[in-house]
This record gives sequence, C-alpha cells and structure tokens, in this order.
Amino acid sequence: MKDKVKKVKQLLVNIVKYFKFLHKIYYYSANFFLKAIKLFIKTDDKLILINSFGGKKYDDSPKAIYEEMKKDKRFNDYKIVWAFHNPENYIINGAEVIKTDTLKYFITALKARCWITNSAIERGLRFKGKNTFYFNTWHGTPLKKMGTDISSQNKSFGVKGNSLVDIMTAQSDFEADIFSRVFRIPRENFLMCGLPRNDNLKNYTSSEREEIRERLNIPKDKKVILYAPTFREFERDSKLNCTLIPPMDINLWETQLKEDFCLLFRAHYEVSNLMEIEDNEFVRNMTSYPSLDELMIASDILITDYSSIMFDWCVMDKPVFLFCYDYEQYEAKRGMYFDIRESFSNGTNENEIINILKNYILGEELNKVNLFKNKYLNYYGNATKSSLECILKNIGGIK
Repeated sequence: MKDKVKKVKQLLVNIVKYFKFLHKIYYYSANFFLKAIKLFIKTDDKLILINSFGGKKYDDSPKAIYEEMKKDKRFNDYKIVWAFHNPENYIINGAEVIKTDTLKYFITALKARCWITNSAIERGLRFKGKNTFYFNTWHGTPLKKMGTDISSQNKSFGVKGNSLVDIMTAQSDFEADIFSRVFRIPRENFLMCGLPRNDNLKNYTSSEREEIRERLNIPKDKKVILYAPTFREFERDSKLNCTLIPPMDINLWETQLKEDFCLLFRAHYEVSNLMEIEDNEFVRNMTSYPSLDELMIASDILITDYSSIMFDWCVMDKPVFLFCYDYEQYEAKRGMYFDIRESFSNGTNENEIINILKNYILGEELNKVNLFKNKYLNYYGNATKSSLECILKNIGGIK
C-alpha cells in the first residue's frame, strides 16, 4: 500500500513539474501562501536546515558539512534539521529529521537562519527571507547544459534558477562561470574551494580503501569497475519516471571480464525505472548504496557517459572510460558544453568498451586524467572546512 501511495505521489509531482498550466497554479498559489505566513514568523538565529538532492538522500556535500559541524564546538548551540522525502528511514545523531513538502517543512525553512543544500531548498518556489543565509554546494561540475542554457522544450517548468543563493561553492573557474550565468548568481558570490564531498576522495588512506573493499566483499585479486551513467530526462515511462536501459549484455561482460574484474553498477538518483540486474560474483547493483564516495574509493576504473562524476573521480588519479552509445542523440536533446570524447578513451558499443578494458595502458590513461584535472579541477581537498568558515562568518558564528 505504501509503495502505491509513493508511486501516485511521484506521478502527481511529475505532472505538476512538467505541465505548464498546473505548475503555474502551484507556483503562484504556494508562493502567495508562504509569503503571507512569513509575516508572522521570526527568524531563529540558531536554526539550520539541510537537505541533499532535495530530500532524497543523506549524502554528498551537505552530509560532509554536517558531519564536520558535529566536530566543531562553535555549532554546539545550533539546532540542525535534516529534511527528507521519507524521514522514517533516517536517524541522524544530533539532528532533527522532518518530512519535505509538509507545513512543518516550510515553516522550518521560513524560520531557519541558514539553508544548506546541494540542489534546492525551496521546492520549486521562491520564499527565502532576507535574514536567511543560503549556502549551496551543487552536486557536480556541469558537462551537460543546465539552467537557462537548456532549450525550453527540454526542461521542466520548475527550473527557475537559484538566484536567491547567497554563496555557492565551485572547484574551477570553468564551473563558477557557468553557474553564475545559468543560476544568475553574481560571480563574486562563489567560494572557490571545491566540493566538500570530494575531500575524502583526495585524502583517503590505503587502509581506509582496504577496509571498504573488505566490507563490500570485493576479492583482492580483482580490479573494480564502477559503471555510473547519467540519466536521460528525455527517456521516460508512461508515469513520467526516468528510465535507464543501456545497450549492454551483462552476461557478455561477465564472460569477457570476470577473470580480472568485477562490476559495480550505480544509476543516477533521478532514475526510477532501471534495467534489471541480478547480483552475482561479477556484478552488483549499488544504486541504493548510501555512500557513492566509498564506491569510488573502492573502485579502480570508472565507466560513465556524460555524468559529472568523472570530474570528481579525477581527484583520485584513476582511469576513466566513456560508454557514449547515444552521444549524438544526447547532445542534440540536452546539449553539452564541450565534447567529452576528446578527453578520455571511449566507445559507442559494449564490444569497444570491453576491448578498452582488456587492453588499456595505465600510464597513457592517467596522463589523460591529469590533463583533464589541470583544466577543470583547480580547487579540492579542503572544501568542507572552508565551507564551515564561510557559513559561520555569514550567520554570526565568528565575531
């Protein structure tokens, strides 16, 4: 019964998000209501509201910031609230957990002195008060066109930009310049420090990597391939859910690669309808695994397509290969800022990718990673602490 209710709710959300008339009704009526009740709500200077991916997960940069907050005595007298779509699934030490899209959620957002997110707090609306400090890490370097750069027929009506963000983090000038334009955030409002979630990727130890691999039951003699494709918003089922069915025969991959490799499959968080994967000694579906960082640290090779995970991955100086089976279609429908195929070894079908995996020369691939990193990753390794100092400075925690 609960699953049916969740599916119906998601269908309604998708309908409101992608049908212009209904979205306008939601947008203007909800904004009017929230602005009215905001007149009667006073800002709580010691209240911080956090979410990750709009409330879908407890992970990414917001988690990294929160866990560092818990170690910092300067945050001892702050009340911290995490918001989730399904709060019953989370118990977070030191924080209250609430449900998104409820009256309590919106009242908490109106009261909070600080918002921290990697996506958005306002649920497609605009109600931030002047006393609220809005800190946004975003969740990846843009390869795919985004925000105002996406043609109108390829985006939902909910995309209105994050122009109310006070500070956004960035890990390169390339990234900050694009975010400034598409989200309409002044260029001087960027904290050039990198992504907090990537600090672990830069600073992990060999013993930490071994511990993760043991916990995941990964054989010591196998190289781990992490396959992490992005979503295709133009590929949806009858209920408007994103689907992902890449043209790959898992049995073929297993036959060709099982002696030397194992495969971890990780779908994008937007994907609701995924190809069927039966876990075995060679392949495992890790889409629901709570820590993408751990999967990246444990893995030896990344295969992706147009996902921003490739930028983060390069912090670790490990090979990247691209499975670009629909490049022309994707570029035409979504658009990209540059041709990623020029940066890494790539293939358009699974046989080409399998051949690359069996014959690549490590030194050549790492040279490609280094060139890419020098161009697109200028800041990384200390982003979490830099973020905390920025937050404290702006909410009055540093006198």
